[in-house]
Amino acid sequence: MPDHAIAHYDRFPSGHEHALGTIGGGNHFAEVQQIDEILDQAAVAALGLERRRLVLLVHSGSRGLGQAILQDHIERFGDNGLSGGSQDGADYLARHAQALRFAQGNRELVARRMLDRLHGGGERALDVDHNFLAAATIDGIAGWLHRKGATPADADPVVIPGLRGDYSYLVEPVADARSLLSLAHGAGRKWMRGECKSRLSGRFTVEQLSRTRFDSRVICRDRQLIYEEAPQAYKPIGSVVAALCDAGLARPLARLRPVLTYKTSGECCR
Repeated sequence: MPDHAIAHYDRFPSGHEHALGTIGGGNHFAEVQQIDEILDQAAVAALGLERRRLVLLVHSGSRGLGQAILQDHIERFGDNGLSGGSQDGADYLARHAQALRFAQGNRELVARRMLDRLHGGGERALDVDHNFLAAATIDGIAGWLHRKGATPADADPVVIPGLRGDYSYLVEPVADARSLLSLAHGAGRKWMRGECKSRLSGRFTVEQLSRTRFDSRVICRDRQLIYEEAPQAYKPIGSVVAALCDAGLARPLARLRPVLTYKTSGECCR
């Protein structure tokens, strides 16, 4: 993508602009998916999705900006909280909102870059944050709700992704005080990162882990990361989504199958 196009996204002065348009490391990824099963045709169509069209899912965030805001808070205030009505509290919320805008712009730019490389086009159907602070009232009590690795259940449909070799699910969340108006944002780890390679390297080569049971491809140049993020290291997404649905916290709309997954070690643009 040309520099003048990238500049369009560089509109949130933060010192982290060099990371715009990059996926990040860990469990962040971009994945081309195909609708495998539609469970609610009307709801899926309302989002502009069709079985004959591919879906691009980008799982990334503010690329270190949120962490920098947290570190600055700790250096200034330690573990102490801030009053929402104070100037310091207002300043923190303003920086928090900036990080969310940065993350949204980052995901959009990653998607545009991917689509350019694939010589395709598309429109955004959803954009959902899952690490953020929000004002909330639960059971009549007003306060602040901090979602860490949790997707909101009081807004639009959300995708709960599997990882690489598993399905993802598009679901309609049900706002429920029992779950603090939140849902799991993914399958969740089964193994610690540090033990993945020792568990898997004797059974699978990097080349073997670059193909999934769906015959989809995984593009990842980091040999350590491809073991750390292997499907075997995560819980089966079907059981996680089934538990949420059985508890009345979500309703499944569609199941998505991976076609091509792209992962990185967290490098930034230069």
